[in-house]
Amino acid sequence: MPVQAYDQEPAMKSIISRDNPTFKQLKKLAESARERRKAGQTLLDGVHLVEACLAAGKIPEMLVVTEGGADNAEIASLLARAEASQKITLPHALFAEISPVETPTGILAVIAIPQPIMPATPDFGLMLEDLQDPGNLGSVLRSAAAAGVQVAWLSVGCVDAWSPKVLRAGMGAHFVMPIVERADLLAIAARFEGLTLAACLQGEPLYAIDLKNPVAFMIGNEGAGLSKALIEAAGKRFTIPMPGAVESLNAAAAAAICLFERVRQTR
Repeated sequence: MPVQAYDQEPAMKSIISRDNPTFKQLKKLAESARERRKAGQTLLDGVHLVEACLAAGKIPEMLVVTEGGADNAEIASLLARAEASQKITLPHALFAEISPVETPTGILAVIAIPQPIMPATPDFGLMLEDLQDPGNLGSVLRSAAAAGVQVAWLSVGCVDAWSPKVLRAGMGAHFVMPIVERADLLAIAARFEGLTLAACLQGEPLYAIDLKNPVAFMIGNEGAGLSKALIEAAGKRFTIPMPGAVESLNAAAAAAICLFERVRQTR
């Protein structure tokens, strides 16, 4: 069940039992993509992500701090500023069970997953097909947001973009760039008003392609790359020149190179 909101500012509530319904729901949000989709909520871990959420004008539905966490000046400031409808404390052991990191930061937030607000005709897009590693996906989204990508489309086979681990790797990217999950990439490629570019092992060198006009890059699965269907749907196939003795790059590194080559050319 979703964590419910209330109209007035609450006092801090202490939860000490694993049997508490609120704790059980927090654990589900931490562990289950299906539960996050069902509830329309996710967890943010750490001061930086909560700050990014507030800076984007989002109001957390709940703030969760570990015992003694409010003694930290940054956490205390967030507790004072954030208009969360619920604020709770958890013992260290319970907090660790819902934190996505080995060394918890001391604060988590429950937020409603925002609906993407799409530009009418984006001229800088990113299509991601079946990325499976949360750290990879978060890093790609972070690079995309930094490069000014206007929308990121994720295939059905991609890892949950709003998982706590992806959010942590994204470092706030989710709040400044529309992210469309479970997208039909073939349909998007067909209607994109610009050049669609498929990253492949064989193709035209990236640096020889004019990227000044509307473009959308396609990046594929960490092991298998892009599907044959999506490659064939692309306007152009390209490769990143690699003079060293390796065959391919990590998906996050490849995406960053492509996106910032476009930044270089347009600036």
